[in-house]
Amino acid sequence: MLDELLGRAPLKERIDELEEETERLRRRYEAESERRAEAVTARQEAEERVNRLEDRIAQLEGELDRLEDDDRSLEVRRRERLRGERLEAVLSRLESLRTAPEGALTATIDAADEVPDGAAEILGERSVLLEEATPCLCCLDDAGIVSVALDPPVGPDLEAAWSDRFELERAWFQPTGPHAVALVRTDLFALGVYEGTERVDYRGFESDVKGAHSKGGFSQARFERIRDEQIDDHLERVHEVLAPVEADRLYLVGQRGVVDTVAETADPDATAAVDATGDPESALEDAVRSFWTTDVRVL
Repeated sequence: MLDELLGRAPLKERIDELEEETERLRRRYEAESERRAEAVTARQEAEERVNRLEDRIAQLEGELDRLEDDDRSLEVRRRERLRGERLEAVLSRLESLRTAPEGALTATIDAADEVPDGAAEILGERSVLLEEATPCLCCLDDAGIVSVALDPPVGPDLEAAWSDRFELERAWFQPTGPHAVALVRTDLFALGVYEGTERVDYRGFESDVKGAHSKGGFSQARFERIRDEQIDDHLERVHEVLAPVEADRLYLVGQRGVVDTVAETADPDATAAVDATGDPESALEDAVRSFWTTDVRVL
């Protein structure tokens, strides 16, 4: 009654309303603070996870770089194409090696062959370099001091054998004794007969073989027929020259397809694709130098 008379009732009601509003705001503030704390915690956890993932990525990238460096490190220590005096010196060094009775391995390895067990044990992860060098002639000692893969002009068919030395024959690498080298292309032929490195006889000729289709006056089919006939005539002359050749060994070199065709009847001791240009005699000289070259890889 007194509050109403003094006009305090409305004020008390307003105070009660404000206290309720204050309580409501307090609860809202506390709820909002709790949500913010949860958000901060979630953000911190996310940041920690991001940091862990970034560390893991950096670790994996480091391992990848290390593996790539290891792959790059698996390279042959030296590779060289040898002929003449340099080849002679390298072969002499290999022939001079002496080991225990079964300390030196000599083996012919074709692309389809597996690396011999003894070689794989000695070379370890570097065995892959020997596989990449096939077909080749492998020389390896049991201490791993000498480990080379050679690609001689006359590839021997040699079973893997351990001995006290490397089993090498000079005829695989160098011109020895009486032999003949014949260079064959679709339009050129040259034959040299040799005693060791000295040429004692020579024959060569060129044939008129169409080299490209002329659009004037010839159909494609007619052009190809004429060209094939010219190549057949050229190869017939080649066989006529090769037939009477007397030499212990015949080596046939030149364009791969033509060489393979002539080899079917000439029965050469070795063949090789070589790039030799110029007139028949100079082309033969280039072909002989290219043929008597050995690719050597130090594993």
